[in-house]
Amino acid sequence: MPDHSYLYGVRRPLPDDSAYERYLDVSRTAVVSVDMHEGHLSEDPDCPCPAPRGRAIVDKVDDLHDRARALGARIVHVRSTLRASGEDDVKGIPSAWRLGFVEYVGGIPGVEDHALAGTRWQEFRTRVEPSDEIVSGKKRLSAFYPTDLDFLLRQWGIQTIVLTGAMTDCCILNTAFDASNLNYRVITVRDCVAGTNDELEDAALKIMSLNTGLVMDGDDLVSAWESRRA
Repeated sequence: MPDHSYLYGVRRPLPDDSAYERYLDVSRTAVVSVDMHEGHLSEDPDCPCPAPRGRAIVDKVDDLHDRARALGARIVHVRSTLRASGEDDVKGIPSAWRLGFVEYVGGIPGVEDHALAGTRWQEFRTRVEPSDEIVSGKKRLSAFYPTDLDFLLRQWGIQTIVLTGAMTDCCILNTAFDASNLNYRVITVRDCVAGTNDELEDAALKIMSLNTGLVMDGDDLVSAWESRRA
């Protein structure tokens, strides 16, 4: 049974090519889960940067992580973390999303508290197991900036990263490009990421399918891993 991925939104059999085959070595793979913390996912009206579509994928993300762990992949949970002083953002040059995005969604009460270190918004909504690692310190849109994620992945000898989390058209897209530029193979799990809305989510997935690596459904990815382990 052939493996499948998406190309510009169309699910099709993965080409029989060694270049694609190299993406599916689970022993050299880490799942990087981005910003699945309460600062995005809390139902509390004080949530400083709500990403409500992300709540719907929590169970799917946990399930994919469980299956990946069982097959030998490493799991990394990345979260945005800003100094409580505000010097990383609102007291210096603010993140650009605080302008256009906040205006588009009609304003966000308490947005200045987003990602502040030591607050309850830093708690993960997805499950973190003792074998997992946490990378904090993400201060802009990429999980690589300015964190030690790349250092950790190199220490493990990782060649492929699998992306889950939020938001597809923002932090996932930026992380995928940075990972590709750093010469990692990138797989974005289509049903384990969530974006601003259907339109932007679809656009981001199409962009990634053309420019950063593979876009696959979680079940297709796990089946591909399992067939090679067998």
